[in-house]
Order: sequence, then structure tokens, then C-alpha cells
Amino acid sequence: MSGKDELTPNSLCMERSANQTRSIAPRRGQLLTASCRSGSYLARQVAERYRRLLSEAESQSALLYMDGVDRQFSDGETCARLDRHVGGYDVFLLQALYAPTSGLSVDQNYMAFLVAARAFREHGASHVTAVLPYLAYGRQDKPTRFTREPTTAKLMADLTMAAGVDRLVTWHPHSRQARGFYGDIPVDILEGLAFFKEEYRRFQRREDVIAVAPDAGASKLVIYLSRALGLKSAIASKYRPEPEQAAISEVIGDFANKRVAIVLDDMISSGGTIYAIVKKLVEEKGIEEVYLGVSHSLCTELAQGRLEELHADYHLKEVVVTDSIPQTGAFQALPFVQVRCLADILARVINRIHYNQSVSELFDESSTTRRSLSGQQEGV
Repeated sequence: MSGKDELTPNSLCMERSANQTRSIAPRRGQLLTASCRSGSYLARQVAERYRRLLSEAESQSALLYMDGVDRQFSDGETCARLDRHVGGYDVFLLQALYAPTSGLSVDQNYMAFLVAARAFREHGASHVTAVLPYLAYGRQDKPTRFTREPTTAKLMADLTMAAGVDRLVTWHPHSRQARGFYGDIPVDILEGLAFFKEEYRRFQRREDVIAVAPDAGASKLVIYLSRALGLKSAIASKYRPEPEQAAISEVIGDFANKRVAIVLDDMISSGGTIYAIVKKLVEEKGIEEVYLGVSHSLCTELAQGRLEELHADYHLKEVVVTDSIPQTGAFQALPFVQVRCLADILARVINRIHYNQSVSELFDESSTTRRSLSGQQEGV
């Protein structure tokens, strides 16, 4: 297991020729990537990967990087200080809003991000793109039924725009309606389908394999994956008797002659949903092997304990997660956990935005083919 395994779908290639270089749209100012302290773990890898891609493409372009621009005063107030002139720069600011390895809370990380974004904007950056792989507060996209709660996800979007951010990049958010909270600024939602398709291609068209959605929210992803890989699919009916607890009433699908299940979800928080669905599949559907793919792991002790129990007693063979959230040493040490790095995808996304090219084409195989035939390639 390696925390630095890179997501490199075959469709994401970087080439360069004289004709392609001439067709590139004008840049949006000199490129600068920066990070707040909690996002440094990934931002450094993104910068390293981007520079490697520049070298492979024999490009003369340069990438500037500013590490950990935020700090705290003794009274706990957040400050951001820039150590160079940034006027006219195209800035990509990376932050881990939830970082269990940092000792900082979600709210502290969010404040650091907002203050840093405002610093770049006030000091003349031409563009400030927020790169937030895990979009904290994304689950608070509507009030819980019969309760008096705010739509806090909208509040955080308002604060982000007020800070000066003019574009957002995020990885597999809890709800796609997050895009609507950001008004007129572009929001690039990076889909997990291409990643999971490559991850589980080894099961393609196997008659004994079924893809399972643990709840309605994961159903579209599972359906798309099953179609792409030629697999059957199933969906669970979930309800929550209490907060942080999940119960599965039934699993709808044809499990005849199925012995392997691929379970996909956007995140593991307490692990309650995963725990319930895996037990259900093994005890009632006769599944002999379970493979779990998740975009975000919150690394809670409760979730870790549940995963260990599922591995020991309920045929959980493998858990694949990304480093959208910095993973704790204890979680990475689990022998059945594989952590995939987002640095390659984020580097390519930054490149495309910087050169005013389509981001969605990176995740669309048919578009990749058309792009290759038309001679339109990425900007480096």
C-alpha cells in the first residue's frame, strides 16, 4: 500500500507539438499554486506532478508554489501572509478543509482558506481558484426533515465568494446541488467514475460480480460503473433510526450466482452505512468477497473499528480511498486499505483551467478520442 499511488487513467495523456502549442488560448496570468497548512500534504505533490508533466512535455512554462500561507496568532486568530508579489497571477489555492492529521478543526481550516483567498485577491491576483478536494459542510445542503436548521452549505459558498474566489474545484462532493450555491462562478465537480472504472476494471464482465449502491445517493455512480464494466447492479434501501446510525431494510437486485460485490460510496464517516450493507450482503445474499471504493475517508476511530470487524468476519477484502482528506497513519496501516493520490488529476485540471480548456474532457473517454483526432491537447 502506498499513499502516493497516482490516479492515471489511460485517457488522461499529456502531449505537445508546435502546432498544438500555437492553438493554446492565452494564459490567465503567471501560474501560481499555493496551499494553506492543512492542504500542504497534497499541494506539494500536485506541484511536483505538474512540474514533471511540464518536463515530459518539454515545456518552458514555469510553476510557482507557495506553501502554508496561513498562521495563527497567540489568541487563535487566523492570519495569511504572502512572501512575494502576486499581482496578475493565476492562483490555485489548495486546502484540506478536514484534516485529521493536522490537529486543526474544520472551522479553523475553513477560516484559513477564506483568509488566504482574501489575501491573494486584495494583493492583486487576477484569478483565485479554490481547490477543495473534500468540500466540508457539503452534507448540510438542506435542513433535516422536520427540524429548524440552516442550509449551511449555502452559507459557506457565500463566504467563499465574498473572500474573492472566482472558481471552485472539488472532488466527488456529497451533493451535486452544491454547484447551485455558488451563483455565477464556475464549479468543477470532478467525478469519481473514471477513477473507479480503472480501479475495478479487473472485474469487467464477470458474471459472478455485482456492483452495489449502499443508498440512493450512490445509485447513479453505481449504475454508471456497472454499465461501463458490463456488470449487474443493486441498490440498498437505507434509513437512519438515530444520527450516525444506519439500517438497511432491503437490497434490491438480482444476486443469483453472485459471489463478489463492489460497494461504492462518496465517503466513510462513522462507517455505519458500510457496516450495515456489507453484513447484509454476506448474511442474506451469500456474498463471499466485498470490495469497497470510497472517495473520502474521515478516518474516525469508529469507522476504523467497523472496517476491521468487516475484514475479519464479513469478507471485506479491500478498501480503496483517495487522499482528498489526509489519511491518518493508523488508517493507512490497515493491511486491506489502499490510498490513491489525487495529485495527477488535480495537476491536469489546473493545467486545463489555466489554459482555458475543457475540464470535463479529462473524464470523458469519447471526448478524449475527439480531442486527439482534432489536435486539441492540454496546454503544456
